[in-house]
Amino acid sequence: MGSQGGEQIIQDDEIIVLVTGFAPFRSQYPVNPAWEIASRLPPFLPPPPSNTSTISSVTALPPVRLVVYPNPVKVSYDIVRELVPKLWDTGGRVDYMVHIGMASGRKFYSVERRGHRDGYHGRDVDQKLLNDEERRFRGDDKWIWSGMPEELLSSIAVDDVWRRWRTALPETDVRVSEDAGRYLCDFMYFSSLAHLTKKEEDRRVTFFHVPVEADEASIDTGVEVAIELIRAIVQSGRMKDILRNRLE
Repeated sequence: MGSQGGEQIIQDDEIIVLVTGFAPFRSQYPVNPAWEIASRLPPFLPPPPSNTSTISSVTALPPVRLVVYPNPVKVSYDIVRELVPKLWDTGGRVDYMVHIGMASGRKFYSVERRGHRDGYHGRDVDQKLLNDEERRFRGDDKWIWSGMPEELLSSIAVDDVWRRWRTALPETDVRVSEDAGRYLCDFMYFSSLAHLTKKEEDRRVTFFHVPVEADEASIDTGVEVAIELIRAIVQSGRMKDILRNRLE
């Protein structure tokens, strides 16, 4: 699969977060901020700023390694459908995955709660249609999403993550979204959710939507927002593990 920074030796106590970003796909937006943000993430989650407040008593984390898929993901149904299983199954351990995409109609940052199986009527960057409805209606049990529900939710505690995220970035508009858009962002998110569901694993993935602005200041802000989202995801997961262990 490859990763940012070449060959890496993963330590047992590290938390591994795999991050992807999409390539440009619209002529009016020749730079996709999703990839620019992903590609500029540091190799490890940095310590929180000293002036950052927290709603968690779990502030001490093990090293959190940020592994960035080394290429921007082409906005193609075929490419995404082929890539997602490889991200999960052939690159080593992945504790969490964060897909990043651009939302042209939003001026805020958002974390997506759910992915959708149906409704992909837009053409991709190669001018291809998905045509999954045809496969589903003819009852093709070889269809990759046969038996999947219309919606799948992340197993990440999105509301808890949002509270932590908002607390870390009080001056930034960060929200929970219930609709990832029925295009390649939503398609990639559901692809990850469905792949983990079929494997009977926790759906430890989310989708992070960013605004379209791609100037340097906006990218720098996007990197900061992405870092704090990942921190919130890991902190929330650690707290959930602690509470689960206490109940056992």
